[in-house]
Amino acid sequence: MTEEEKAGYLNTIMTGNLVGIDPSQLLLHGPTKRLVNTYHWHSPYKGIVASYAPTERDVEDHFGVFRGVDQIEAFAQATIVSCATFLECRKLNCTPDVLRDKFVPAFISIGNVNFQNYLELGDRFISLGNITFYKWRQMVCDGNIYKVPKGMNLDEYFSDFTEERLLKYDISKDFIKVAELHDITGRAILIELFNKLA
Repeated sequence: MTEEEKAGYLNTIMTGNLVGIDPSQLLLHGPTKRLVNTYHWHSPYKGIVASYAPTERDVEDHFGVFRGVDQIEAFAQATIVSCATFLECRKLNCTPDVLRDKFVPAFISIGNVNFQNYLELGDRFISLGNITFYKWRQMVCDGNIYKVPKGMNLDEYFSDFTEERLLKYDISKDFIKVAELHDITGRAILIELFNKLA
């Protein structure tokens, strides 16, 4: 990334949101463990809508189905990891690569999760996450995962989405609810403290 690109990216962090940012620029996870393709809507202190389409690697040796545990991980990356990383960068006036050298994102706890459907290769889904707590590099989110109708343009659909609609999970009935997730909690742990836990 050139200095000019870095300055533009930092300006987006300080004044904008995650829409238009490639998740690979934000998430610390390597490419084979990154389970977010696109951010479609983001209100920094309220929540996010992000999508992912499972790959052949994601469903390998599991009957072509994207496992529930991977759905939880995808939701966590789209919500607590993405949103908290963004806010921590805003707080420290830095880009995510600076955080990479200081912190490890870690699950603290997972509340109630109810699966109502399943996802397989060829499906695309959204994580719709509502931030319920953020303090001391710790974030908690509730939300839902929905299977996306075939051929839907998600950027267009969520272009006029609002915080009020987020809180009501007000989306088209064409989306199929796959899972409800509560109290998904993560925290950025200082690397030196993380290493002491091992």
